[in-house]
Amino acid sequence: MSFHGFAGATYRALTMRKEGPSLFDVCDPILLHHQGGDAHLSKFYRTALGNPALRTILRRAGLPELAEPARLSGLRAALALARDQATPDWEAVGRPVADLIDTIALDHPQPPPLADGAAAPPLARIEAVIRTCAAHLLRSYKKNGFIPTYAAFNLIGDPDLRGREFLMALTGLQSRGYKNSTLLFNLARVFIARSAAGRLINPPWRGIAEPMWEPMQIRHRSAYYDAFFTEALLGYIESGLASSGEAEAARLAITDMVDFCLRISREEVRSDDGRRFDVVTALAPLPHPRFSRFFAQIKQDLGFGVYVPDCDTTACAFSAATQAGSTDPVLEQPLLDFYAGYQVREGDNEPRVTVPLNDNIDYEGGIATWIDSLAGERPYGNDLDPTLNLDVLEVSFRNLERWKVLKTPQRLQTVQRIIGFQRRLAESGAFRNPRSHIYYLPELYSAYFGRCYAAFMALPHAARAAIDPHGSFDFIRIRVLAYVEEEIVAREMNVFDAALALIALSHLGADVETFTPALHCIVSQLGEGGRHGPFKAYEWNKMKTPTRILVGGAEVTSAFVLMGLALARGRMMAQRA
Repeated sequence: MSFHGFAGATYRALTMRKEGPSLFDVCDPILLHHQGGDAHLSKFYRTALGNPALRTILRRAGLPELAEPARLSGLRAALALARDQATPDWEAVGRPVADLIDTIALDHPQPPPLADGAAAPPLARIEAVIRTCAAHLLRSYKKNGFIPTYAAFNLIGDPDLRGREFLMALTGLQSRGYKNSTLLFNLARVFIARSAAGRLINPPWRGIAEPMWEPMQIRHRSAYYDAFFTEALLGYIESGLASSGEAEAARLAITDMVDFCLRISREEVRSDDGRRFDVVTALAPLPHPRFSRFFAQIKQDLGFGVYVPDCDTTACAFSAATQAGSTDPVLEQPLLDFYAGYQVREGDNEPRVTVPLNDNIDYEGGIATWIDSLAGERPYGNDLDPTLNLDVLEVSFRNLERWKVLKTPQRLQTVQRIIGFQRRLAESGAFRNPRSHIYYLPELYSAYFGRCYAAFMALPHAARAAIDPHGSFDFIRIRVLAYVEEEIVAREMNVFDAALALIALSHLGADVETFTPALHCIVSQLGEGGRHGPFKAYEWNKMKTPTRILVGGAEVTSAFVLMGLALARGRMMAQRA
């Protein structure tokens, strides 16, 4: 949004006509000064929603139906129930809010078709952008001692979280603080979406991945992020474009990041059969995530006080360490034995998915996200994301011999059931639907499928035939490639969209000519990031609860642009040879 657009949106939010009780008219009598009951709910309200900034923006955002006394008193009674009872009926608490959520209309971006005519940039310019992105990552590492990533809130919420899904979350989550924040954030989003404040908080953007607003970005470090920064720097070294000094600096950073993944972020858990495994948590204990003191407290207030490991961070950390040549004994663990306990079997352990926000897909064969701590904690319930399952396949292919997958029928079966899960997504076309994904966009799923496909194709032919006798990978490849060519590079893109498209197109063997729109988009936008880096920060992954939380950063964009361009350059050079 331009400065004039921002000023206009602010003016309209501050001067709009009030047409009913506001968020604060509803909540202040219940939560502002109340003592007793669940202290976190009132504290969260005062901190996250009742602060001066939001009060100013939303003071005139009212809902006319709440002018009906019965409707207003019913909503307040539900909030009082959550406030006063230790174990409230969350379905009863959430129902009045769910009904309000269903009055708002939010849509996913629908970029218009791309105008024809852009020419492919010369190879020298592509190489210059690769070097610029790598220099940005190395400079950031040198300055901070790590490569930071950021989280940002979009209080408009996620388009896929309707009233039904909100109730799923409220009843399926286990952390009381997380339930509280989900309840209040989703009540607030109704007032935002149905007022002029919506345009200010959720301005339109170009492309699919959402740009991240600079204010209120929470800097932090995670093993999940370090894993992909490791892959980006490995790609830079392998490209041959790094100077000797850059290559040495990259190797030092990689060594540190692998150590952060496998040592600092390691956590011991139990598998279903009682064996102990070492896995990787996305947020290591303080001070390792490198939050500021202020945001460390916000993390606590949001309901993230207890954080547990997850299957995705574990897979990506093991994969990055494997690619980096680590010899840490932890890599000898056959992770597939552990993952088998989190694999959904129809009619057997389907209740493992307690927050089924994407129940439009068939979970059979998929691996759930969150890992129970040794103490048995599972604060976020559990969900199941398709992209996570690609990461499990990818790390399994990279460790096929080490984990004796082909010699162990149970491990091979676990892999083949995940492949079956992925094939059904492709057959139905559900992978194209943002609702099918919990933490990622379909375009990122496509890039990660390309990454997984490359690891699969690097295996010997006999191994590929044993793993995938029905040719599912080739089938999925055709469907994903068609999606990228029809829905991403054929439409207006931003830089992050373009980088993901290049990763998918390059890995999946698309014609080099199809790279042109994405290459042009990236090269032409170099410098858009201003003082923060070569490019802006965009949505890499997200959370749909307690509200829409985006994760990304200027460094993340540089990493994915580096990977996309390096892969595209390799294909272009091979074609010229």
